[in-house]
Amino acid sequence: MILEGLRVLDFTQYLAGPTVTRLMAEMGAEIIKIERAPSGDPSRGLPAIKNGRSGYFVQQNLGKQSVCLDMDSAETDAIVRDLVGKVDVVVENFGPGVMEKRGWDYNALKAINPRVLMASISAFGRNSPLSHRTGFDLIAQAFAGIMAVTGPRGGSPHPAGLGMADVGSGVHAFASIGYALYHRERTGRGQWMDISMIDCLFHMHEMGVQAPQVTDGAFRPGPMGNHHPLVCPCGVYKGPKGYLALLVLQPQWKNLCQAMGRPELEMDARYAQPPERAQHQEELVAMIETWMASFADDVALLDHLEKFRVPSGPVINPADAAQHPYFLGRGTLRECEDRVLGKLMLPGFPLRFSEQAEYPARVAPLLGEHNEAVLGGLLGYGRARLAALRDTKVMMSTNL
Repeated sequence: MILEGLRVLDFTQYLAGPTVTRLMAEMGAEIIKIERAPSGDPSRGLPAIKNGRSGYFVQQNLGKQSVCLDMDSAETDAIVRDLVGKVDVVVENFGPGVMEKRGWDYNALKAINPRVLMASISAFGRNSPLSHRTGFDLIAQAFAGIMAVTGPRGGSPHPAGLGMADVGSGVHAFASIGYALYHRERTGRGQWMDISMIDCLFHMHEMGVQAPQVTDGAFRPGPMGNHHPLVCPCGVYKGPKGYLALLVLQPQWKNLCQAMGRPELEMDARYAQPPERAQHQEELVAMIETWMASFADDVALLDHLEKFRVPSGPVINPADAAQHPYFLGRGTLRECEDRVLGKLMLPGFPLRFSEQAEYPARVAPLLGEHNEAVLGGLLGYGRARLAALRDTKVMMSTNL
């Protein structure tokens, strides 16, 4: 396992932070997740829930150890400081000022362990004019301009239907930790990473920032709808049964014309070049969808498009992913066993390494399941101290 032997102290909750440590767990890192007593990570209460167990929590916390502590106790402060001396990486996504208030900010932790790396994820970043503001995924999507370009053309802004700010910032933080580890190998020094959800979304704008400048304001981003305003064909098309996506740039335009049995369209003045195709988009889309309707079903249409190397794909509902051979064959979807929920099909690990061919089955922890294993085994606390921590409810656990 690539990260075997690496130990991570995980203060994360909800989605952005847990994304980081779930990816690291998949690569073999030991993740010690600190959860706040008495209820733990708030995502334990997020839908969907069965038998008191959240599938949301299970998905984001596979392979982690849970230590549940009273965060306001002086004993907990001592435990955290003991743990910092034993770990390589600390990850947190608390609200503004929480880590500083507790004395667990990077400068304080670095004084305990100079080699420690720390990644902080927040909506607006820690060093920014708006660092004091709270924010979740939806707020970041709005502020970063994602909603401004999503939704029906000419309509109101729409959010994306998934936590792209949370997951995107989590993946960026995961990458930054890898490079910080590389830097530490060369220099011996730890460092702090300040990851903003808004920054991670904003740099996804491939046209929205520069195109208005290059066109002297002629193009202004707005809700794209089903079809890109400047590129055609590029969007979602009605097939014989369902919907599919096409993205045809100039090198593929000839291929689509041939696939449609309309080679004359390639040099037609209305469609020959990208600006003209965008200008005549409405009639071109109608022409393509009329041709698509001539196929018996979507599979036959997609197979035909692939023969002519036309970039295309079906619009798949995630609930139906298991019905497509790609997801299981690639490991993009895999079966996990939860002690409360039973068998679950969950998204698999998205990266592939030749030096890590296997990704063993992992389970999500029960709340406080690893209290004794971590505090007794790693920190060497004796039975009497562990019993006192339980009796005073500094340390808690449940069967969920």
